[in-house]
Amino acid sequence: MTTKHEVRKNQYFDSVTLMVASSAMRQMDGVINAAVMMGTDHNRDLMRNAGLIGPDTPTFGVNDTVIGVQAETDQAAQDAIAYFDTFINGKKASAQAQTQVRATSLPTAKSQCPQTNFAVISVPGRYARAEAEKALGLGLHVLLFSDNVSLQDEVELKEMALEKGLLMMGPDCGTTIINGTALGFANVVRRGNIGLVAAAGTGLQEVTVLIDQLGGGVSQALGTGGRDLKAEVGGKMMSLCLEALRNDPETQVIVILSKPPAKEVMARMLEQLSTMDKPVIAAFLGGDPSLVEGTNVVWAGDLEQAAKLAVLAAQGQPTTLPPQDTAHTETYVTQLCATLKPKQTHLRGLYSGGTLCYEAMLILQEEGIDAWSNIALDARWKLPDGQPSRDNTLLDMGEDFFTNGMPHPMIDFRQRVERMEREAADPDVAVLLLDCVGGYGTHADPAGELAPAIRRAKEIAAQDGRDLVILASVTATETDPQVRSHQIQILEQAGAVVASCNAQAARLAAGIIRRQRQE
Repeated sequence: MTTKHEVRKNQYFDSVTLMVASSAMRQMDGVINAAVMMGTDHNRDLMRNAGLIGPDTPTFGVNDTVIGVQAETDQAAQDAIAYFDTFINGKKASAQAQTQVRATSLPTAKSQCPQTNFAVISVPGRYARAEAEKALGLGLHVLLFSDNVSLQDEVELKEMALEKGLLMMGPDCGTTIINGTALGFANVVRRGNIGLVAAAGTGLQEVTVLIDQLGGGVSQALGTGGRDLKAEVGGKMMSLCLEALRNDPETQVIVILSKPPAKEVMARMLEQLSTMDKPVIAAFLGGDPSLVEGTNVVWAGDLEQAAKLAVLAAQGQPTTLPPQDTAHTETYVTQLCATLKPKQTHLRGLYSGGTLCYEAMLILQEEGIDAWSNIALDARWKLPDGQPSRDNTLLDMGEDFFTNGMPHPMIDFRQRVERMEREAADPDVAVLLLDCVGGYGTHADPAGELAPAIRRAKEIAAQDGRDLVILASVTATETDPQVRSHQIQILEQAGAVVASCNAQAARLAAGIIRRQRQE
């Protein structure tokens, strides 16, 4: 086996382009492993741990492209590197061959399409503010997909937007549906009379998908970015989005999704909501239901409840839910525990959706199960970036540490697949929790990417004389490009148990761990 590496100084390529090139290189004859990444510290660690770079690799920085190849022969490695150059040159030639005029800047694009009033911006965080300022200056509403943007930049961008009466959704805003048009990571859901605003990307996806499954429909689904309800930002976009839904004739029910707002932000929001003449469902995950007592707001304890309550309100029915069917859950838990060893008392969750990870931790906590996490509910359970899992651990693999210089884990499954194998090798682990998120912008076949890793994880456990329960949920609709039922079938054939939603998967996982701990 031979390893070759090259550093291309001051050559920037977007992470999706590098992911596609890396995948194609790994499929070449004689290639064992290959990766092309931007030279961030995190990517340096990934490539070093994979044996693709070493002490003799030239120094590189965040603006440099790093190529690493492991192959059976020198020639195979050289061919893989040569393929990367061919791939990049082919993309350039294809772009140049386009007969349609391509704008190279926001002002040029606006001049060519003067009726345009919306911009979607996805550039590395260090360039995001400048591009967002240009868009706002041109009178464009902005969906800022970029992460790694400072809090101060976010505050100032949103203040600029408010002065102009424009939406500034983000940064790190992954999901929005406006007048039936899906932007970012969003699903194909039926139109209806439920309007949503969320400081939670995958939370917004999960609830819109569940609304669709329950027979309801969505008028608008507006993302604000996850930090909007922090005291420093003050809920600037949440407030503006709520006013937009108030004035939208298609919206008859309003749903709010978020972690609990800062106290002063919550007070202002409740004051605003008290003037609404439309039913309001609030899922402030992990918050105190007493916050909305005496108001017209209906409390939802999790994302599943938010969807169910919204559909009831949209149908003009009382917003009251029946209790959970715990007997059915306990029966299923007994079946799933039957093949586990007594020592298997821990779980691991590997999520592409931060809100789904957060919701799962809350449900586990309600069941008396604390979990380590990079987005921990309590600072005592904070798992430092890059550290191995311990005891019960749930990771949001869409956090900045994992996405800096890498595509989002809804697109690129490499880090999650590698971590699945590590977690499966721990003899104390009974359950792996996974989300599988479809829709526009995500991987064309997420279940197809997860299935081989699920089989491999179960094989690793079997080699040690253990079984491993792999619980998954699918955030997708039948009309999504990936097709929900098809994704479920692929996961089940690989050996996973697929729950009806993320909340139900977490409840099953909690039941298994409690049973294994003989509680």
